[in-house]
Amino acid sequence: MSSTETVTAGENRGEDRDDEIVSDDDELPVDEIFHILQNERRRMVLEYLQGTDESVRMRDVAEQVAAWENDTTVEELTSDQRQRVYIPLYQSHLPKLDKAGIIDYQQNRGVVERRPLARQLDYYLNADSNNSTSNDAGTKGADWDDYYIGAAGAGAVLLLGAFFELPLFSVITGIGLSALILLMFTTLTIGQYVR
Repeated sequence: MSSTETVTAGENRGEDRDDEIVSDDDELPVDEIFHILQNERRRMVLEYLQGTDESVRMRDVAEQVAAWENDTTVEELTSDQRQRVYIPLYQSHLPKLDKAGIIDYQQNRGVVERRPLARQLDYYLNADSNNSTSNDAGTKGADWDDYYIGAAGAGAVLLLGAFFELPLFSVITGIGLSALILLMFTTLTIGQYVR
């Protein structure tokens, strides 16, 4: 393979993502993961399949995705709502996921099955729950927003007291007041960073 062919192949790789086929042993490039997950329907399909180890009917997947999109239950879906989701899944989204090696989509049988490569996407699909878990563990119950609001309130009370020359507050000079407020916020910031 010449150097010209190498450059051309490298350039086309980013443009023709749909033509790439990935085996179960490969790892998806991050760009490919984001390309796949950029569509909400594909994300919903993958979320539905996360809880399954066996093949499921494509119809069941389409109905659940339609129910999620329309904020209703599968039983309450209209035929139009089902069809608006079923056709794009059948023609576009499921074949794309199959070509990427994330699912096994047997279009003629109407069956979908999650493949091992799909595990690479689980982290991104569960990002919200991962963030809330890490935030809860990282702050150990401390709600830093409340601390900052409290510090802002205390600073406002100090400023108002000095402005109206209240007895306790008039003792503090302008520079001393500024230093005190700065010290409060610096202490909070260091405390949040250390935890």
